[in-house]
Amino acid sequence: MESATRVNPSPKSPEPQRPEDLFFPNKKKQKDISGSRALYGALKDNDSARKWAVRTAIAAAVAVVGGLITSDWRIGATLGLGTLVGITVHRSRRESEIPRWRKPSAAQRKTEVQLKVMKQLGYKILHARSVPGGNGQIDHFIVGRRGAFAIDSESWDKRLPLRNKLEQLYHGRFNKNDRIDEALEEAKRAEELISKELGREIKVRASLAIYGPGMPWDSHRLRGVDIISGTKVRKWLRTGRDRLTEEEIDDIFRAAERVLPPRP
Repeated sequence: MESATRVNPSPKSPEPQRPEDLFFPNKKKQKDISGSRALYGALKDNDSARKWAVRTAIAAAVAVVGGLITSDWRIGATLGLGTLVGITVHRSRRESEIPRWRKPSAAQRKTEVQLKVMKQLGYKILHARSVPGGNGQIDHFIVGRRGAFAIDSESWDKRLPLRNKLEQLYHGRFNKNDRIDEALEEAKRAEELISKELGREIKVRASLAIYGPGMPWDSHRLRGVDIISGTKVRKWLRTGRDRLTEEEIDDIFRAAERVLPPRP
């Protein structure tokens, strides 16, 4: 009887290494994301850890030197802790969520710093979003318990006064009504797009946050747009009259993400 030739199954080829495995072999694998996204996340996490390591090392050095100079470890520890807090606050003010290649203005960065505090209160924020069907951009789109808001940030010459004359906004002798109308148009268009996406009507409150010139008001409504002193953005956001639930906030934010793409 002729014996059948036994064929041994070929050994299973090893799973190809993903990019993040080459850079960080000890990092736990995640099956639900692609290799390129995993690599990006790994690099980002590693960069954040490196920043904190540098900050901690600097703070520790200050603590040791301070302790040696004062001969009191408690003073050294206080100096080290103060250094760590100072570096963290300084970096948080300089770092922007707006990609660097979009070159956010100084005014946009100042508003962004204020809005970081509002995030801790449950507000959701998008920066530098284009408005389909229009030529402008919404610098900051915010949605929270008090409603949805669109803020454009402007830095104007502080030497020229800002005044309202017969429903006309003047910066010195320059009429700024065109800028107000542009901000209102952007907010109304965003309102239409988000309402259509959700299948129900929502309101988006338009505003201009102005840095530089002094104002006789913290906020003043003119031609359908709130003119805000740039340093009073957080205070202004609390004046909204809507009362949104957490679910409504999340729905509006997700819809805004879809219909207001990042500025190219």
